[in-house]
Order: sequence, then structure tokens, then C-alpha cells
Amino acid sequence: MLSQIPTHLIAGPLGAGKTSLLRALLAQRPAEERWAILINEFGQIGLDQALLSANADDAVSLSEIPGGCLCCVNGVPFQVGLTRLLRKARPDRLWIECSGLGHPVSLLQQLADAPWRGVLDLKPLIMVCEASQLLDLDSLPPVQRQALPLTGLLIANKIDELGAQQQQTLRTQWPDAIPCSHGKVERQLLPGATTPGQQPVLAALPAAADAGISGRLWQANDPWQCESQLNQTPYSVGWRIAPQQQFEQAALRRWLAEQSVLRAKGVIHTDAGWCSFNQLGQPDTNWQPSPWRRDNRLELLFAHKPDTSALDQGLRACLRSQ
Repeated sequence: MLSQIPTHLIAGPLGAGKTSLLRALLAQRPAEERWAILINEFGQIGLDQALLSANADDAVSLSEIPGGCLCCVNGVPFQVGLTRLLRKARPDRLWIECSGLGHPVSLLQQLADAPWRGVLDLKPLIMVCEASQLLDLDSLPPVQRQALPLTGLLIANKIDELGAQQQQTLRTQWPDAIPCSHGKVERQLLPGATTPGQQPVLAALPAAADAGISGRLWQANDPWQCESQLNQTPYSVGWRIAPQQQFEQAALRRWLAEQSVLRAKGVIHTDAGWCSFNQLGQPDTNWQPSPWRRDNRLELLFAHKPDTSALDQGLRACLRSQ
């Protein structure tokens, strides 16, 4: 008989704190549990794996599906990515982070249907929102508002950014929401997060070819890769750059401050060491040391179509002189 894998879908708008929540949960992982984390990003490069790597160990397997929301790429890329992750990790628990631009309701429906029915024990939806967004629902994207009635646990992140009166209003309007800062939530508060699972019969997973899912080896003559999505908003431009390339952090900060971005994320080899940042809008980025050494990664999201040539030229100007 097929045993089911406890599966948690984490949704929420851009910048709400989904990756921060996963980072906090990884710090609370029971030693006896093997975890698998499937990450979806709207951009083309894929960055959350690098941002989470500091909190992962040999009992945690991370995999990414960049380039769209999961419900839009549910087909060969999604089935290949999830099947390979489950076969490789043989996890006791699966976490799926949905893009902030994705459609949580559609994804919930798909995960509950074939070919995943019976393979995944789908737990109630976890929704992460900024606390201020819950006080102004019009600030939530429509696809996120549609998911609120299906939410099993609502997390009001960045509660520290509200005043005392606003916090009281939040408690009155959303009495079941869990307030927190930096995504720090106790694991036992999540629906089904403490229920042990049984190992599935992996032969029952859907078969999928390996087409389109591969790693990347850096070549001496190919140290710089730029990919973009310019067909619809939000537009994205991303870079994957060989790890030997080093940037001047001060110059990169100035360059980022000049860009009118919706979102900027990166893991960069700088003259101050390897650093990561995660920026929503225009505020100066919060730079932190990173253990990532595989490559430089940078992703920008725009509301208006950017000039990719100018962006690429500006980023190259931030390289440290050899």
C-alpha cells in the first residue's frame, strides 16, 4: 500500500517572508527527519536554494523550478523536478514554496489530483503575508486574496513594522493569524508539521524524462550568463556568473540603488566576501555573509520593460579589477 509524504505548501506575495519562514523551520528540523524543499521562483535564474543553503545539511534536499509559477509549469518541468527530488531525497516531509506571483489555489488543486494523489499527504495551506497587508487587503494581489479562505495557517510577518494601535487592530480583525518577525514561527504551530509520515513506495511516483532539468558546469570561455523574461509583467532579468568573478560591493550597492525594481535578490562574490541580499523595492539591501560558493546569482524583477543591454553593461562595470 502506498504511504503518503506529509506535504506543506507555503504561499504568499512577493517579499512577505516565505524564504525567511523556511529558514526558521530548517533550524527546527527534527534530527530524525529527512526533508525535501521544492522552490519555485518567477525569475529565470533561481536564487532561494543559494539563500537557504546556510540552513540546510545532508538531511535536507533542495530543488528549484525557476521561470514561472508552479501552476503554469505543471507539466514536464514540474513532474520531472518533483519526481527527481522525491526519488533522490526519499523525504519524511516535503515543503513547497510557491512563487509570490503564483496561483496558490490552482496549485493546491493540482497537488491533490493525479498523479500526486496518494503520493503526497497534502496539509492545509500556509499563507505568509506582511502584517500591514492584512490591514489593507487591497494591497494583496488578487490571486493571494483568493487563497485566504483556504488557508490553514495565516502568518502575519513583519509585525514589528506596525505601531501598537495597528497591532491591536490586527489582533481584532485576524485573531487566528500568527504574528511574527523575520518569519520566525514555532514549527508545532504549523498544521500537520509534527505528524510523522511514512516512507512512500517510490516506484509509484510518475515517470518523467530528464529533459530540460540539468546542472550547469562553468567553462573558462563562458563565465557570464544572462537570461531574461520580457514577454509579460513582471519582467525579469537574471545573471548566473562564474564564482571566480568578483564584484566591488560598494559599486554594486550604488548600481542597485539606481534601478527601479520590484524585487532584487542575489548571492554575490564581493571584495568583502560572499554575501547574499534580498531587497523589495528601493531600500538599501540587507547584506549578509553567505556560505554559497557555487556561482554568482542575481535576479531583478521590474514593472516596466528594462533595457537589458544597459543593465548588463552596468553590472559588468561593478566587477572588481583583476
